[in-house]
Amino acid sequence: MIRISNVNKYFNIVGGQLHVLRDIDLKIDVGQRIAIVGTSGAGKTTLMHIMGGLDRPTDGEVLFEERNLFALKGAALDAFRNQTIGFVFQFHQLLPEFTALENVMMPLLISGQSRSQARGTAADVLAETGLGKRLEHKPGALSGGEQQRVAIARALIQKPRLLLADEPTGNLDRRTSDEIFVLLEKLHCSHNLTMVIVTHNDQLAARMDRVVRIEDGRLVADDLN
Repeated sequence: MIRISNVNKYFNIVGGQLHVLRDIDLKIDVGQRIAIVGTSGAGKTTLMHIMGGLDRPTDGEVLFEERNLFALKGAALDAFRNQTIGFVFQFHQLLPEFTALENVMMPLLISGQSRSQARGTAADVLAETGLGKRLEHKPGALSGGEQQRVAIARALIQKPRLLLADEPTGNLDRRTSDEIFVLLEKLHCSHNLTMVIVTHNDQLAARMDRVVRIEDGRLVADDLN
């Protein structure tokens, strides 16, 4: 599904440049579950953002099903992300003034679907994540685990082929973290997903198919579990 070839990423900082990713080569097959691990600042999130088209590499190539991701520009890249990739972030990124249902509807409304269709689809996906009775609650009335379930539902609403999750259990207690990962495992199967998770949680990483380790911007290990 994804082929990353010789990817480097620099950020401009006062006094020079910060070399965040160094000569990354990585292939991800359809249906795999991959954990990206490493210390803070190693480059894990930057790699995920490049993989999902949220950031561009300084040099190197990213192919998605043999198509050059960064040959897409502007609206075409936005549409690709909206329709092909689901994103889950550590801090949920939910809109506090909208209900759980409205947050999940948003990607469908942006892509032009009618409000009634979007509402029905969002209700179904929220029920699948265990929140069928919390549709009209705003994020502030939901627990951390429930907010993450809303974020997962929103990520799945467009039926993406690839799910990217950046520390999806990072702010949750151990029991809730385990519940979220069990949910992700279930959704991986039911939605035929390819799944890449950035995590500091060794127990979660051990349950994935592969563990890719990044240190100081370099890929230093790629192991099958």
